[in-house]
Amino acid sequence: MSEAPAPTALLDALAFDRDGLLPAVAQQHGSGEVLMVAWMNRAAVEATLRTGEAHYWSRSRGRLWRKGEESGQTQRVIELRLDCDGDTLLLLVEQTGVACHTGRRSCFFRVYREGRLETSAPVLVAPDDLYGSSGKF
Repeated sequence: MSEAPAPTALLDALAFDRDGLLPAVAQQHGSGEVLMVAWMNRAAVEATLRTGEAHYWSRSRGRLWRKGEESGQTQRVIELRLDCDGDTLLLLVEQTGVACHTGRRSCFFRVYREGRLETSAPVLVAPDDLYGSSGKF
């Protein structure tokens, strides 16, 4: 991704919801590992296209954020894909470090098996090491 302005054709093809958001799935390019799901608004898409790094809209913080701005665990965007309705984005990324705020590689580490939830992935980095003792992400 380059420092070029956001293409109008892409932005015009996106179908944001009534809150101006759409879900964005981050997937490790090459392996296909699903890392996380977040929300993007128009500004997040524009910032992602402009910088080549994944930007999202944080509903809890009420602001735009660059993945890794606090933790250092960044996502370099290799490719953006839209679904058939234009209401969901797939970001193929190069993930640096862990993607999950719990310190796991992927946010999808809980597996439902035989009537119970199991943890399928270890913590690779302690959350306090990622975000400090505040625990805020």
